Amino acid sequence: MQNKKTSKRKEKKELVADWSSLIRVFIRPENEASKNILVKYMRPILFGLHDFLNQHVGVTRKVSLKDMSTCFTNSIINEQPEKNLDSLITDLIENIAPHAVNIASPYFVGHMTSAIPFFMVHLKTIVTALNQNVVKLETSKIVSVLERQVLAKMHRLLYRQEDSFYDENIQNPNTTLGCFVEDGTLANLTALWAARDNLFAPREGFEGVEREGILAAYNAYGIKRCVVLVSRLGHLSIRKAGGLLGLGNKNIIPVDVDNNNRIKLDSLNNIIKDIKENEKNTKILAIVGIAGTTETGTVDPLEELGNICAENKIHYHIDAAWGGPTIMSKKYKGLLKGLKLADSITIDGHKQLYMPMTCGMVYFKDSRYMDAVAYHSTYINRPGSVDLGIKSIAGSREANSIILDSALKIMGTQGYALLIEHGIETAAEFAQEIKNRPDFQLITEPQLNIITYRICPLRIQQKLAEAIPEQRKAINQRLNEITRIIQILQREAGKSFVSRTTLISENNLQEEIVVFRCVIMNPLTDITILGKVLDEQKKIYKMILPEDRL
Repeated sequence: MQNKKTSKRKEKKELVADWSSLIRVFIRPENEASKNILVKYMRPILFGLHDFLNQHVGVTRKVSLKDMSTCFTNSIINEQPEKNLDSLITDLIENIAPHAVNIASPYFVGHMTSAIPFFMVHLKTIVTALNQNVVKLETSKIVSVLERQVLAKMHRLLYRQEDSFYDENIQNPNTTLGCFVEDGTLANLTALWAARDNLFAPREGFEGVEREGILAAYNAYGIKRCVVLVSRLGHLSIRKAGGLLGLGNKNIIPVDVDNNNRIKLDSLNNIIKDIKENEKNTKILAIVGIAGTTETGTVDPLEELGNICAENKIHYHIDAAWGGPTIMSKKYKGLLKGLKLADSITIDGHKQLYMPMTCGMVYFKDSRYMDAVAYHSTYINRPGSVDLGIKSIAGSREANSIILDSALKIMGTQGYALLIEHGIETAAEFAQEIKNRPDFQLITEPQLNIITYRICPLRIQQKLAEAIPEQRKAINQRLNEITRIIQILQREAGKSFVSRTTLISENNLQEEIVVFRCVIMNPLTDITILGKVLDEQKKIYKMILPEDRL
């Protein structure tokens, strides 16, 4: 024991942050042991990613967050180095990875984060090694040129403009087809930011909202408020944008949905009519259509929304963060009919483009639309420069365009189509399996690849159908409690994972239904695995209610 202590003291003594050791750490592995341990773990990660994850990472290990947090209470950073690279990597693999979430498992079907193709690790490694900063040309050079090409490729996929449009804009420093940001939230924010600045553009006696602020803009345009209309199932980021852009998030107006969880067009038209006739001091900044809602995966009637926006001269934004890549499937692209009518479109790369975190994008039909949000400085993004950061909410950012461009070349649209089609068709198969099981109730029919359901035995479903509102509410409250317990216990067991959410029944805010939410995007997830997920949920249900007293 004494020898071990002496050895540890000696190792710590050797770890000194002097100039020679710093340079050694900076440019190469510290020693042969570090090199060997790096190779030991990087080889399976690079060439057998999913096997590595299944071996070293559970779906969710059965350790509570409270227990884990007790191991992370030290807030002191040592003056001298604590560990060599080899011991640090070993610690990560043995102590951190097992308690991370194995989103690559085909039994992880709870969120919009899934397995990534193994080659993404290689691409991410190269991008990290190059460490290009695409905010400015001086720190990215050819990557900025590549990014403009990738943006044009994706823009063509979404909008399908004429060849001449892309010939004119693809490398034109004076126009912008879109931009990369960190996620869908920032993409939605960017779209509404540009819409706000175009709506409240400079006019006589007013220098524009970006310069003078929202109060001055309202005064200049003779209004008192500005609103955004979006389905009740709109993403949280739209409300965030309302707060950040000075509109106030209470002015993000939720519109009722129909029985298929799509925005109700008659309700939308009534709101627009009421604002026009009775609220002369209110402007509608934008209408947001959703191509794949976060909770139910449904697609709004995009074409009809586009026509409404055109008729009323309102900015039309489509949040296609989730469902946008469906456009690559010849079989299901019709679900996104009307996409090209949008003035702006959000896409999330780390969702159904299967890219690593973090990658979001926003695209604009009008190549000059982002001029309204241009910023310049003396050291970067100077007037007349071609820096991509001039019209981006993000500052420094990595070259995600390299990863997306490479992935599109490796997969092709057909490769992505196969993944999309697998998710949609497996979801339909799963929905039928739920219907076939008398202890389960399908809540929303899948349109893309997200399903909501709950445990609700057939006799209870019949009770609900016959119950008066007060009885329905009481039964649903009990079912909600059971759903929460099952979801938590299944997650803590660590064999599989399904998320949960709360839906509003028939737009009645007083009647909430807690449901299981299943997201199918892993190509290895099949109906056999999903059947086992249901079996486990039923087993937990019988455990917590052995006499079926519901």
